[in-house]
Amino acid sequence: MEYYIKSVVPMIEMNYDKFTTVEKNIADFFINNQEQVDFSSKAISDRLYVSEASLSRFAQKCGYRGYREFMYQYEKTFVAREDSMTGNTRMILNAYQELLNKAYRLIDEEQIARIVHYLSKAERVLVCGRGSSGHAAAEMEMRFMRIGVNIDSLRDTDLIRMHAIFQGRQSLNFGISISGESEDILYLLREAHKRGAKTILITAKSNHLFYEFCTEIVQIPSLQHLNQGHVISPQFPILLVLDIIYSCYAELDKRTKDSLHHNTLEALADGKSKSEKGGNS
Repeated sequence: MEYYIKSVVPMIEMNYDKFTTVEKNIADFFINNQEQVDFSSKAISDRLYVSEASLSRFAQKCGYRGYREFMYQYEKTFVAREDSMTGNTRMILNAYQELLNKAYRLIDEEQIARIVHYLSKAERVLVCGRGSSGHAAAEMEMRFMRIGVNIDSLRDTDLIRMHAIFQGRQSLNFGISISGESEDILYLLREAHKRGAKTILITAKSNHLFYEFCTEIVQIPSLQHLNQGHVISPQFPILLVLDIIYSCYAELDKRTKDSLHHNTLEALADGKSKSEKGGNS
């Protein structure tokens, strides 16, 4: 298996909506390219029928000083994919490996540490999502509740909007929206922010307007340009980030959290046992 590499592809995908038609053509090439070729500005400009100046502007929109810096990182991390093994299994495994590589590029450990600090100080935590993001929100509630976090998850539009007005300085709000366009989730974060709450958006999109009402923006990999991305659960990149946050949070006062986790397991087992006895009586 390939080791984790800090690919530039997530940076391209995050900024994709900002590109012009010409820049999207350039982006599509670098996202989908699977060959080691001549990546010089002249060779690529001739290949894509674009100007070298367009390559430079594209690189700058991706967060680099110019095409040379962009290409240095791209060539450094470019891994030619092996085509010798065929079949759906290999394609899916490669897709997950690519997704992990993208996540490795995006994870900010200092940001994770800040989020863990917010969790440790919050009196109440709310996590919201719609669709598949809502399922991830419910999973987050179940896991964090078992180690002592006062947390609720919401998936219903009306409940999300009503709870927005009850947030305050002691609350921490997670909004999950892969597209960054779920208006219910953005509404919650805006209203919670107005009331002094900490707000965290988990998304695959980059939009500077999010910073107006989000304490933290956690970037996750996009499935949009991923090979076999249409068969990968959209929950996977969300759960990956939540696992990292959970792991770091669980390390704080680990003995207490392990004890809480153990007690919840015993409570569940006891409830199941009594239910079975009642059914047999």
